[in-house]
Amino acid sequence: MEITGKIIAVLPVQGGTSRNGNEWKKQEYVLETHDQYPKKVCFQIFGADRIDQAAIQPGEELTVYFDIDSREYQGRWFTNISAWKVERPTATAPQSAPGAITPEDMIPTSAPAAPDAPDFGPANPIDDLPF
Repeated sequence: MEITGKIIAVLPVQGGTSRNGNEWKKQEYVLETHDQYPKKVCFQIFGADRIDQAAIQPGEELTVYFDIDSREYQGRWFTNISAWKVERPTATAPQSAPGAITPEDMIPTSAPAAPDAPDFGPANPIDDLPF
């Protein structure tokens, strides 16, 4: 699976020692999508080498490829979103000849403003059904 958006939070690195005596590290990040109704997704990268390789910073635009895994512990279910690949968009714009008209030149400078999204009031997790 994949998701694209902006990194809005980089959480502290967590680590420890496994039962076998091996050191481990993971870091979690929060990505916000650019949908009409943006969603926030917390994903993790496991392994110090992968954390260093990704070098994710707040404010970055990324496409994150991930796996979802859920497991049960003492009657409760926990879900992890584990990233296995991170891509940064390439911002290479084609160069045009001097004086040539580009598509950006054809965009009017004063576009009408889009209407604001409706406000449905505060979310109530107990009763959020529309009927």
